[in-house]
Amino acid sequence: MPGILASIVETKHGELESLRARREALERSAAAAPPPRDFRSALAGGDAVSLIAECKRRSPGAGAIRPGLDPVALTLGYQRAGASALSVLTDVQYFGGSLADLEAVRAAVDIPILRKDFTVDPLHVVEARGAGADAVLLIVRILDDARLRELLGLAADLGMGALVEAHDAAEVRRALEAGADIVEINNRDLATFTTDLETTLRLLDQVPPGVVVVSESGIRHEADVARLGLAGVDAVLVGETLLRADDPAAAAGLMSGVARRGRGA
Repeated sequence: MPGILASIVETKHGELESLRARREALERSAAAAPPPRDFRSALAGGDAVSLIAECKRRSPGAGAIRPGLDPVALTLGYQRAGASALSVLTDVQYFGGSLADLEAVRAAVDIPILRKDFTVDPLHVVEARGAGADAVLLIVRILDDARLRELLGLAADLGMGALVEAHDAAEVRRALEAGADIVEINNRDLATFTTDLETTLRLLDQVPPGVVVVSESGIRHEADVARLGLAGVDAVLVGETLLRADDPAAAAGLMSGVARRGRGA
């Protein structure tokens, strides 16, 4: 793993000791949480590309993006603009997010929410469910095959979706072999931080039609969404472009409802 990703994963493993001490409380919260909303169905099968609109204050690569954002106001704007789902960053150290952000958003919106964080342990999934998340992010590059299958199985047992992130052909294959039914193709190479929209287009044919495909990173204009939709991509996850806009909700509106053609059509 590249330096920053290795540092983030090391931090996540370091946080597990405190989570283990709260295991029973986390499990009680997960059992008492409101039923999960159907993340996969929100993204799949429509004539338009579904938009997953993101809430984050900063990132290691981009620095400060929208440090003073109000998570509830932002995501309600996204929902009104036509977003199909939301992505809420909950990492504190590197992205300036928190589980409190997710909890506040979950209480305010009606559409499904992805907890976007670096999930490396089953307790992270349980913690996400307890905070009201409807889906979790699983990054192939930071998980071995056994752990990836374990986390996918636990998410399913809890009624949650799992967005499984891949960047190259080998990672797509590993995601599918583990049983992923939502594959996110990240156009950003986490080793170099270079972004190429062609990454999704090169890998798309390797994903069977029954698996939902999400494209992330480097999506800056409505034309990019249209290009991906024409190729058959089901959904896009957009963060920085929306967050740097003067009006994030208006920017989300431009990226919502863009026509999609089914794969193989």
